[in-house]
Amino acid sequence: MLRLEFMRLAFLAGGVVGLVAPAVGFFLVERRQSLVGDGLGHVAFAGVAAGYLLGISPVLSALCFAVVGALAIEWLRARGGTAGDQALALVFYTGIALGVVLVSSADRLDVGLFQFLFGSILTVTWGDVWTVTALGAVSLATIAILYRGLVATALDDEASRVAGAPVGLLNATIAVLAALAVGISMQIVGILLIAALMVLPVIAAQRVAWSLRSTLGLSLAIGLGSVLAGLTAAYYGDLPPGGTIVLVAAGVVVAGSLVGGSLRAR
Repeated sequence: MLRLEFMRLAFLAGGVVGLVAPAVGFFLVERRQSLVGDGLGHVAFAGVAAGYLLGISPVLSALCFAVVGALAIEWLRARGGTAGDQALALVFYTGIALGVVLVSSADRLDVGLFQFLFGSILTVTWGDVWTVTALGAVSLATIAILYRGLVATALDDEASRVAGAPVGLLNATIAVLAALAVGISMQIVGILLIAALMVLPVIAAQRVAWSLRSTLGLSLAIGLGSVLAGLTAAYYGDLPPGGTIVLVAAGVVVAGSLVGGSLRAR
């Protein structure tokens, strides 16, 4: 399998995404905003369509749309007097509707579009790998530097504000990191499955973790393992890589629930 260059590239890009997606998803789950990744995926879909319509890189336009969508959700939640689920719903439905209109205008309901919807990791190039690696490194470094502040804000927004923490900036940082995770994950698992890779490893880790740090560490391990195992199973089973990766992660959630339940029973 690894004698094939496209599989080596798939493992390299997938490995980065397997670490970045759950690292960002950890903070979304702790903030009870697990569906943010799904909403941003639909906004990214509009960005892909805009890229086709304007004749620019769909990946770049999708990333820009995702960042704007993430900041819009945070602004509506924090300053617009809108509840978090309502802000997400507004951006979610606006994004998908805009995507439908732009796709129709661009007349690009073709294989290229479906690759973004369902993932096309086996078509990853060296340029894609370097881009994913660079953005992934920036995301992980940001999380490492701001870890304490991000965790405190995720657990108790008001207490962090009272303590003098820059809550607005930290919340915006999480929003942008979520958008970056969506942007670099599109080719790996597809827009429709991005949220699953951000959330499922975290849920699985919570079932057996003993602290916040262990939850984050286990989330990264499960995310990376799901990508590597999913790609391997997809190659030998002739299965779609994106869906297989998510099914592996879902299986780990079930296994984690069983193990966690047995440990609590003791």
